[in-house]
Amino acid sequence: MLSSLSWLLLRLLLLLLVLVVLALAIGPLFINPNPAPGAASAPSVAPPESRFVTIPFAGTDGLSLHYLARGGPADGAEGGSRAPPTFVLLHGFTFNAFTWNRLLDFFGLYGPVLAYDQIPYGLSAKPLPGTWQGENPYSKRAALEQLFALLDEFGIERAILVGNSSGGTLALEAALAQPQRIEGLILLAPWVNSKRPLLPAWLASLPQMRRVALLLGRWLGVNSPLLDRSYADPSRIDAERRELSGLHRLMAGWDLAWGALLTRSLYDPVEISKHLSEVTQPALVITGTDDAIVPVADTRAAAETLPNAELVTLPGCGHVVQEECPEQVAAAIRDWLDARTPAP
Repeated sequence: MLSSLSWLLLRLLLLLLVLVVLALAIGPLFINPNPAPGAASAPSVAPPESRFVTIPFAGTDGLSLHYLARGGPADGAEGGSRAPPTFVLLHGFTFNAFTWNRLLDFFGLYGPVLAYDQIPYGLSAKPLPGTWQGENPYSKRAALEQLFALLDEFGIERAILVGNSSGGTLALEAALAQPQRIEGLILLAPWVNSKRPLLPAWLASLPQMRRVALLLGRWLGVNSPLLDRSYADPSRIDAERRELSGLHRLMAGWDLAWGALLTRSLYDPVEISKHLSEVTQPALVITGTDDAIVPVADTRAAAETLPNAELVTLPGCGHVVQEECPEQVAAAIRDWLDARTPAP
């Protein structure tokens, strides 16, 4: 038989367990659900070079996308059947189109360029739960639909996709989905070997989990921890870069939108690594030796699995090589593009 002391300890242990469960169940509900203040209109706070376009998306009145452009239809010039392919630049998780601003003019030497904010990042639309019907606009499938809707909007039939991190994932998925439209891939530290935890949809959708996702979204969006971690040397991040990376904070409700995205990502698996051998387009894969987000070995493995890929390693560079090491990135891309261009 248990002694009186043992019974007391057991009861205390059970009480502690009940308190922990209650804290986990009730505690998240105390996270403030009110949206962050800010502008209701993105154009009112946008930098001078910013542009906007509305794309169709089923279940909504359309989604406004913020973009930057050089040359081509997206920049107001006329295209044509003989026009070169358009470079479409895809940023990574928590970043925005301005992650490419140091390379826009470089790409413009080779053809039209289009860089856009994937929702809900930067100054693009930030739809909130209850404002759409049908497909969740934050699903991986929806991101792919939005990419092709943007290409359709500008009549882009031939594209070279340039993707960093999760933008590389999106580029690879697009190459599989519509290979006839994607002529080539430039992948900077592509995030293809996902190791993030996944939850059942019912669990991720609980009010408590949505509040936790909101809290995480606020932390990521306010503190920008991934920006610092994505540089080999964070001292290279100047005030302008930090300001551009935080443009989303100018918009009202950005935090609720980021929370909605994170909630959906909790049960949306990344499975592109299973299909790399099916991506046959020419690909340039770039990694920095000091990448703390996507290990160099992962990027090398991806390049070795892609049937038609070339790997370039940049010494002393981190995860967002297009920001930290733009000259080295431009040199690697120039060599790759020149090698693919037939001599006159």
